[in-house]
Amino acid sequence: MNNAATTSTAPANAGAVPAPHAKQVFAAIDIGASSGRVMLGRVCPSTGATLETVHRFPNGVVELDGGLHWDFDALFAEVLKGLAAAASVAAAKGERIASIGIDTWAVDYGLVNSSGELVSVPFSYRDERSRSTVSRVHAAIPPEKLYATTGLQFLQFNTVYQLAAEAVLDGLQALLIPDLIAFLLTGVRRTEATNASTTGLFDAVSGQWATEFLDALGLSRDIFPPLIQPGETVGTLLPAIREQTGLPEDTVVVAVGSHDTASAVAAVPALDQDFAYISSGTWSLVGVELDAPVLTEASRTANFTNERGVDGTIRYLRNVGGLWLLSECQRTWAAQGFSQSLPALLDAAAALPPGGPQINADDPTFTAPDNMPERIRAAVRHNGDVLADRPAAVVRCIMDSLAAGYARTLADAERLTGRSTSVVHIVGGGSQNRLLCQLTADATGKPVIAGPVEATALGNVLVQARAAGVVTGGLAELRSLVASGTELVRYEIGRQSPVTV
Repeated sequence: MNNAATTSTAPANAGAVPAPHAKQVFAAIDIGASSGRVMLGRVCPSTGATLETVHRFPNGVVELDGGLHWDFDALFAEVLKGLAAAASVAAAKGERIASIGIDTWAVDYGLVNSSGELVSVPFSYRDERSRSTVSRVHAAIPPEKLYATTGLQFLQFNTVYQLAAEAVLDGLQALLIPDLIAFLLTGVRRTEATNASTTGLFDAVSGQWATEFLDALGLSRDIFPPLIQPGETVGTLLPAIREQTGLPEDTVVVAVGSHDTASAVAAVPALDQDFAYISSGTWSLVGVELDAPVLTEASRTANFTNERGVDGTIRYLRNVGGLWLLSECQRTWAAQGFSQSLPALLDAAAALPPGGPQINADDPTFTAPDNMPERIRAAVRHNGDVLADRPAAVVRCIMDSLAAGYARTLADAERLTGRSTSVVHIVGGGSQNRLLCQLTADATGKPVIAGPVEATALGNVLVQARAAGVVTGGLAELRSLVASGTELVRYEIGRQSPVTV
């Protein structure tokens, strides 16, 4: 397939060299399953970090040859546009972009041959192809053994099941999406560790590839590039990329928590250790931060995951359904001619009485795009209940279901780890959803602190800034910068008005 990196036009300031004492700023490429953005981050040890969005672009799955794929050529072209915009903005302000960090969603990958060519359009995890491979993988590696080594939550779209669906892998390497972008920018192949931990082929204790599983599945031990840790340098930009973006020749790509949840959790503004977090967006990632994985059978049957975080921490969490349910409902309603704004929908939902019907928000039947309102009503009917055919009722069902799912998951996390938590931090897009935040406080019986919205980009930028020596310290120090520089909102139990903290 075509390499989008060859199609852009060089800006007039291509290869411009900033003043030697220009202030360092950091470019964050932050791409989710529905949209992406390139942001400039400015970090001051005394006042915290600020972000400036220089380019936003849509992202989404496309149907191609009967499967669901990512339009990667278009995605990478937007990345280049964003970097060119970042170079222009920084140059106009007399700043120097010291590095670039990349984070995206997990598990998906592109296959690259020995010449560095992307040989096919990357599949989306929402495609059904891996459903049929689960039994084959488990026949080679029993699920109990898989979990005892990887500590990874079972999801049918985990990378290990996707790779089992590939017809041809000989001579190819799998680059996870942020690693693929980094490769096209630098020519260097690496696999960042926080994202590697989502593949189902990564040893949760040793922090290395589980080579015995690669062997058992007939996969090459070189199927993935070597590992790299957050804060380490991937490489400098290729000459063609510098020409197309206008970035100077010493611009480097630095590995960050390339799984977007890893970056988001790094920016949770917690001042104490007894916190729980919810990274709320397309998906909801609900859990606690640990020093070591929990690999018990009880943890496996509860379907918790042990994914790597920044600084070798463990993100002990479970995927719960997310705001994908709401956005898909909005898409369906818009196609039907109903275009009420999201704030109006949430206000109407908040006005409904509590105790309405609920669904299992993380049921796999909600994974693929389709008529989401009808699927939600069908799930309610299956539970023996009735959901009114009104958007407000559907939205309230989603919000109640998410909050209840959060509460169950946090209770399970405390039980399985033996830890208690005193506060829940909600970061990401869901932190702006006042109804969801209040319902979560009520359902969990814990205060909720909402914000920052851009936690993922902040975590990305702060890891870069630390690598550049602009800030020092561990996660506690990085989080204190977020807390001091972000307006946060606190929700107490009992539907009181939230307060700014």
